[in-house]
Amino acid sequence: MKGALLVAGTTSDAGKSVVVAGLCRMLARRGVRVAPFKAQNMSNNSVVTLDGGEIGRAQALQATACGLEPSVRFNPVLLKPGSDRRSQLVVRGRAVGTVGARDYFQHRRELRTVAAAELTALRAEFDVVICEGAGSPAEINLRATDLANMGLARAARLPVLVVGDIDRGGVLAHLFGTVAVLEPEDQQLISGFVVNKFRGDVELLRPGLDRLAELTGRPTLGVIPYAEDLWIDAEDSLGTVADAPVGRPRPPVGTEWLTVAAIRLPRISNSTDIEALACEPGVSVRWVSDPSRLAGADLVVVPGSKATVTDLEWLRRNGIADALRRRAAAGEPILGICGGYQMLGERIDDRVESAAGAVAGLGLLDMRIEFAEQKVLSRATGRSVEGGIPVHGYEIHHGRVVCSGDSPWLELDGAPEGSVRGAVWGTHLHGLLESDEFRRHWLRTVATQAGRTGFVVAQDVSVADVRSAQLDLLADLIEEYLDVAAIECLIAAGAPVDLPAIASDLISGAAASRQ
Repeated sequence: MKGALLVAGTTSDAGKSVVVAGLCRMLARRGVRVAPFKAQNMSNNSVVTLDGGEIGRAQALQATACGLEPSVRFNPVLLKPGSDRRSQLVVRGRAVGTVGARDYFQHRRELRTVAAAELTALRAEFDVVICEGAGSPAEINLRATDLANMGLARAARLPVLVVGDIDRGGVLAHLFGTVAVLEPEDQQLISGFVVNKFRGDVELLRPGLDRLAELTGRPTLGVIPYAEDLWIDAEDSLGTVADAPVGRPRPPVGTEWLTVAAIRLPRISNSTDIEALACEPGVSVRWVSDPSRLAGADLVVVPGSKATVTDLEWLRRNGIADALRRRAAAGEPILGICGGYQMLGERIDDRVESAAGAVAGLGLLDMRIEFAEQKVLSRATGRSVEGGIPVHGYEIHHGRVVCSGDSPWLELDGAPEGSVRGAVWGTHLHGLLESDEFRRHWLRTVATQAGRTGFVVAQDVSVADVRSAQLDLLADLIEEYLDVAAIECLIAAGAPVDLPAIASDLISGAAASRQ
């Protein structure tokens, strides 16, 4: 089998990323040389690749599903929103500037060329490339600049599966409407549907799927049930809902739970950093956006931000800044990661990201930050200062520590990194808590400082193994609930040539047939 397929979605968070990851894992388990591809992603959840660039977190997970190291080839264009109107543009792993919607329009020809070249190269190297769309192909107001959905599919002649999330309601209308609003040339490539997150008896859904096939001429190639145990590596902000738990908490090993409140910043980035904590039995992690939710938490995490100074001001406006100061004064544990770490210092001098100049930090760490034009992008290994425990992770940030009066927390490649003052810790290192031995050691310290003497850290949790099990679960769902033979035929055969168009006259005809 040799070919490619595009997985599109009726909405953001419909299930595109997980279906792509599941297909990649399923094919890799069968010995197929498969690679993921997302021409353009919009996400502040990113990782640093071996080739020294930056890509969306979902494509890194999909690469892992394929048995590959993450590469900028798998996500050549990345948009990182810093506000409602402006995003940092990352091309082939490197930031090249900040753009708005109108600016982006001017870049479309160059970016299409970049995406097309990367996809062509991947198809020449691998047996199969599973592509992921962005948002929804039905965003017809953006069709002229589209390079990840039907623009890519039409240019590369890709068959397209459309995924809809039935848990949101209205999935049949979403699937039909997605196809109906497209141009006939785009409709021609829509080859089938997948229903995601179904609960209950699928036979009750069958008449609707049959009618959908009659109206569109496209089959539904599977109904994936809602999987309670599937949770790791949320792709976008829809996965970080305030007051929602992270993961599926397991009972504690000891007699007490350890509770973690992770602050849901407006421009949160790399929210997946806290998922390692949620892998631990007896650790209950929850996103919060109200200062009252910090009361009683054993640990508060201030995560990364794509708009550090703006999110710092948000902390002040809603009272969380004062709550953090009270925690620090009382010796209650706080962890800051990347942008969250920078907020904990004495001062931030930012003439790059926000152009705000010198801004007072929260003053919980004796540290000053200055932003530089050149972004730090690095994968790092090292050890903890206390105990010399191995650590690993990656850095993505413009802000640099220019002076610090606190003890360093880590040592990376022989240089000090991070800060410790009492029960306040901070680091620029994303993925740090995936270092299993280090995480266990640190959680014991947190539990002691929080007074949770009955909390016992499990000795056998491996975040890598948890992530691998999640990918296998996805592949199992694909194999059991999708028509894999039909999907393999689509991949091998390429874009269909005989599917009917679904234009306004068909919609009118459908309405007339019901009268």
